[in-house]
Amino acid sequence: MDRRRMCQALAAGPLAAALPARAQARRTARVAWISTDQANPEAPFLAAFRRGMRQAGWVEGRDLVVEPFWSDGLGERIERTVAQAVATKPDVIVAAGGFVVRPLMTLPAAPPVVFSYSGDAAAGGIVESYARPGVNRTGVSLFSLQLVPKRLELMKETLPGMKRVAIFGWPRHAGEPAEVDAVARAATGLSLAHQYFPVTSSTDLDASFERALAGRPEAILAFADGVTIGFADRFAAFSKRHRIPAVSGWAIFAEKGNLMSYGPRLEATHARLAEFVDRILKGAKASEMPVELPTVQELVVNRRTAKEIGIAMPASVLTRADRLID
Repeated sequence: MDRRRMCQALAAGPLAAALPARAQARRTARVAWISTDQANPEAPFLAAFRRGMRQAGWVEGRDLVVEPFWSDGLGERIERTVAQAVATKPDVIVAAGGFVVRPLMTLPAAPPVVFSYSGDAAAGGIVESYARPGVNRTGVSLFSLQLVPKRLELMKETLPGMKRVAIFGWPRHAGEPAEVDAVARAATGLSLAHQYFPVTSSTDLDASFERALAGRPEAILAFADGVTIGFADRFAAFSKRHRIPAVSGWAIFAEKGNLMSYGPRLEATHARLAEFVDRILKGAKASEMPVELPTVQELVVNRRTAKEIGIAMPASVLTRADRLID
């Protein structure tokens, strides 16, 4: 090899070695996180999602950008926030809640959507079916009918002598009739009289409380939907004022001062959303990815509230609790 060819070979060597590394490098993916909450960079669900993306091998600042969008409310606020997020042209949108999914459904050019949705995603028209969404949306549905009777059973175990329970829920929640039916069957099996009170807005909640009192309930079951759980602090105040313990499905219900909650661990659910996003960014189609149900449940008991309203929590419940609030 003459001197000229040797110099060319030496110069080409580093370039050739760099080619495989360049071929393996991936472009920066953009993910828009949309929530109806107030802006909070440390929000636990957002943190859980980011943790899930790291576990999937993505690194923010290297090959990933996660941009949060917060509407601090519903109606025009969330519609405006959704439009702003879509305008940034993200590769995937994470819809943190059903109230975010709805306005996205009206946009013909929306990117793939991964959602957490409290209702029945098929009954609500979010997807065509759980097994095959058929639209550019998929994610996790928190709607688990089998958990509704378990919440009543926990309350009955706590108050063995209870005979009457008041049920509260948002009537427009997708799947609400099925929830009411599941509660009715569970209550009958536990020899409990029950009455359902719809919660449509904050303005009529006090009236619903007063109507419930007329039936002398000994416990309250609040359905796990965004509207009803949004009044968790008011349920707690009512519960303590009248010494009527309340149970629902999300931990925030117990954290706000109610007796207990049993249902999906929402941080784990939002970490799971990262796996959907990861697969979509690698080429999977949202329309072909089955909607999942949560696999991690938690029982949270507020012992401070139990003490305030004069309830001695049975050891059989306390030992099963994943978290105790003192």
